[in-house]
Amino acid sequence: MSQPAASVSPLHLAAPAIELRGVCKYFGETPVLRDVSLRVATGETVVIIGPSGSGKSTLIRCINGLEQFESGTILVNGRELGYNGPNLESIRRQIGMVFQQFNLFPHLTVLGNLTLALKAVRGLGRAEAEELAMLHLRKVRMQDHAGKSPGQLSGGQQQRVAIARSLCMEPRIMLFDEPTSALDPEMVAEVLDVMVGLASEGLTLLCVTHEMGFARTVADTIVFMDRGEIIECGTPQNIFSRPGSERTRSFLSKILQPSHHD
Repeated sequence: MSQPAASVSPLHLAAPAIELRGVCKYFGETPVLRDVSLRVATGETVVIIGPSGSGKSTLIRCINGLEQFESGTILVNGRELGYNGPNLESIRRQIGMVFQQFNLFPHLTVLGNLTLALKAVRGLGRAEAEELAMLHLRKVRMQDHAGKSPGQLSGGQQQRVAIARSLCMEPRIMLFDEPTSALDPEMVAEVLDVMVGLASEGLTLLCVTHEMGFARTVADTIVFMDRGEIIECGTPQNIFSRPGSERTRSFLSKILQPSHHD
């Protein structure tokens, strides 16, 4: 049975930024999310782990309205996510999303990639948009690359630019869908360092990742999913040291082996 993440962190005394109640999602006849309930407090960092195909990415795509779910309720900052109602766009403006792929426009400079939405969506003038873009490029330590095209950057640098682009919209919540899975191992740390910084600033973060060191160090709450269900929620110490489910223990025993590579 799915279990809400309530009471695993002192942060849960705060108002929830995200709340899922009995969410079910199917691809055709195949259940992808089975009665998923989860509560993410404002300012909390939640890391979702689990085997491939367990529904992790589908879960966060539902929160951003990129996937429709068949039943249940999703609330973002107390407002219900509806696909046809007026809430969807206003909710999306509160959420930044970073994907496995960087999705940068190759014909634009780094600065151009960041200012595009600032001008088109937020209606900022060029000077104001560039000033805000540079502020966020400094936050991810990419300010010296503003004039380059994405093709001149490493994968880690491109992902840091993608994070800065999301931050430009000043979201209250950041969703990360395996943001380091497309990177060479030596580039992973530079992206994770940026995410550690965001967590320390009090943004609400929900991250799907296979990076167990990051999960152990940064997460307030770990969520373990398997076969579309939340099997277990808890603090990193509890999940990694004293998992309550055999399925969690089995997964961690495989993924934490020194010889394992994702």
